[in-house]
Amino acid sequence: MVKVKLSTRKLKRQVLDLLRHPDYAICIKQICCLPYRQVVNPLFSFLYSLDEQVKWRAVSAMGAVVSRLAESEMEPARIIMRRFMWNLNDESGGIGWGSPEAMAEIMALNLKLADEYAHILGSYIRPNGNFLEHAGLQRGVIWGVGRLAHARPQMVADSASYLTPYINSADPVLRGYAIWAAGALPIEATRKAIEELAGDDTKIILYLNGRFLEYKIKNLVEKALTAKRH
Repeated sequence: MVKVKLSTRKLKRQVLDLLRHPDYAICIKQICCLPYRQVVNPLFSFLYSLDEQVKWRAVSAMGAVVSRLAESEMEPARIIMRRFMWNLNDESGGIGWGSPEAMAEIMALNLKLADEYAHILGSYIRPNGNFLEHAGLQRGVIWGVGRLAHARPQMVADSASYLTPYINSADPVLRGYAIWAAGALPIEATRKAIEELAGDDTKIILYLNGRFLEYKIKNLVEKALTAKRH
C-alpha cells in the first residue's frame, strides 16, 4: 500500500479519476492501493455525486477500503461505520446519501463488521426501529438490505417480514429492490406480495458488482420465487 501522504485536493482528484475509469476492477484495485485512512474522506464526498457511476463506484470502493482497514485496524473501521450512522440520524442536519449502501457493501465484505452492525441496517426499515421516512434514503436502505441478504442472509433474515410495504410501493425502484432483497431471505413472509407483481413490466436499473443491470420487475419476481434458500 502507498505510504506517501497526498494533498487533499490531489487525492480527491485522483480518486475521482479512478471512479470514472472504464474498467471497474482497475478502479477498485487502484483505490485500494491508496492509504486507507486518507482515501475515506474523498469517498464519503463522492457518495453524494449526481453521477450514478461515480456514486455507485464510491459505494463499492468504500466497501473494499473499509473491509481491508478492519482487517488490520478494527477501531478506525468502527468509527467509519458510526459516521454512516450519524449521517442517517436526524440530528446530523443532513441527508445521508449513499450511507446505507456503503454500510451494506462493507458488511457484505467483512464478517466482523457485519456481526456488529447488521442489526443497525435492518433497523432502518422497521417502524419500531430507526425507520427512515425519506423516500430517497429508503431506496438506499432496501438496496443495502438486499446486498447484505445476498452475501450473508442470516444477518438480515429477520428483515424479510418488513419488506412487504416496499414490495407494494408505488415507486418501481423500491418495488424492484425489495423483491430482489426478498429473493435471498425466507420467502413465505413476502410471497403473496411478490406473486401479485408477476405481470409487472416496469423496468428498473440494479447496481450489482460494478455493473448497472436492467431488469423488468416481473423478472425479479421470477428470480425471487425460484431462488434457492440458504
